[in-house]
Parts: sequence; C-alpha cells; structure tokens
Amino acid sequence: MMRSGNPVLSPKTFSIDRTAAGNTMTIQGTVNKTLLSLLIVVGAASLTWGRVIENSVGLIMLGGFGGFIVALVTVFKKEWAPVTTPIYCALEGLLLGGISFLYERQFPGIVINAVSLTFGTLFGLLMAYKSGMIQVTQNFRLGVVAATLGIGVLYLVNFVMMFFGANIGFVHESGWLGIGFSLFVVVIAALNLVLDFDFIEKGAQQGAPKYMEWYGAFGLMVTLIWLYLELLRLLAKLNRRR
Repeated sequence: MMRSGNPVLSPKTFSIDRTAAGNTMTIQGTVNKTLLSLLIVVGAASLTWGRVIENSVGLIMLGGFGGFIVALVTVFKKEWAPVTTPIYCALEGLLLGGISFLYERQFPGIVINAVSLTFGTLFGLLMAYKSGMIQVTQNFRLGVVAATLGIGVLYLVNFVMMFFGANIGFVHESGWLGIGFSLFVVVIAALNLVLDFDFIEKGAQQGAPKYMEWYGAFGLMVTLIWLYLELLRLLAKLNRRR
C-alpha cells in the first residue's frame, strides 16, 4: 500500500473511479502543473513583497487563513483540485511574499539563499530518487510519517501556548538546540518530497484520473512551501548566531 508523509497525500488518494475521469494522470502532466503552480506563487508573492507591512497585513492574513481553508477543501474534494490548487498557490504567495520581505529586511540575502536551497534540495532529491539511490521502503515511509506528525503536534502545542504568553523555547531560540531542531525539521520536510515523488509516480502507473495531476502538484507545493519556510527559519537562526 502506498503511503506518503505529506498529509494531503494519503493511501486512498488514488482510489477513485477512473471511468468517469476520462484521461489518466501522467508524471509529465503533474510536472507541468507544478511549474504553473510555482509561477502563481511567485506572481502573488510580488503583491506583498517590498510593501510597507502595515499596508499589506490584510493580504498576508488573507493568504495565511485563506490558504489553510482552501487546502482543507482540496484534501476533501480532490476533483476540485484544478480550481482550488491555483487559488491555494495564489493565497500562499501572498503569505510568502510578506514573510519573505520581513526576513529579508532583517537579514539581507536570506531569501535568495532559502530559495536556492529549496530548489537545490528538490532537484537533488529528485535525481537521487530517480537513480535509485534512495529507496522508498515501508520503514522509510513510516519513519517520515511519524516524524512529520510529531512535528505537527509540537507546532500545534506551541501555537496554543502562545495564546497564554508562553512557547516551546527551542522552536524559536537561536541556540544550538534551536538550530538542531530546525535542521531536523528541514530534513523531514525534504524527505517528504521523496515520498511525494514516489506517490505521484505510483499514481500515474495506476492510471489515476487526469485531475489528479493538479492534486499531485498541490501536494508537492504544500511540501515545498513548508520546506522553504523552515529553511528561512533555520537561516535566520544561524544569522543571529553571528
């Protein structure tokens, strides 16, 4: 049974009636839609990048909360992915543009470094996966899934604690413990890409409906955005150590 660490790609994702879908999913089609999704993110990010934060806070909040809601809709209504995925990317772009500008203003050059590392990791792991250097075994899947869920629970607890004026120190601090934690999260986020590659490849092999190309692109975008944000956080901590 296929399993992905990405929460939007579950073992039942491709268990759909294909006869009503017409054409079937292909890897090239998913790649094309992922590239289009990336362009939408960049275009939307330009709307909040470089603006005075007070003038763009509404757009940033719209991107954050709106993106979360649209992501949930996409997960439960996969056949809507051709419409919801571009909307999700546009909303997340608004969020990323504002957040990236805040980091860049504090640490000049950090954004280009984070972007370079994100795409370097993406292509490096894709090559390793296609060459067979990384084997997606059941134990590999279970380990990444468990770590991903653990990180999610930890972030949720930290978020709730912030409402009471507290937080989990090492999540935010720039000491070696905090840096080690961020490095661990970056590694887990990166390994989720490997699971996503494997999952999409198997979906194409099984002849999933054509609209699942958009859903596969959506899953990859969720992981890439997570990886980029975690790299920003890690680089910021390292900069504070200087």
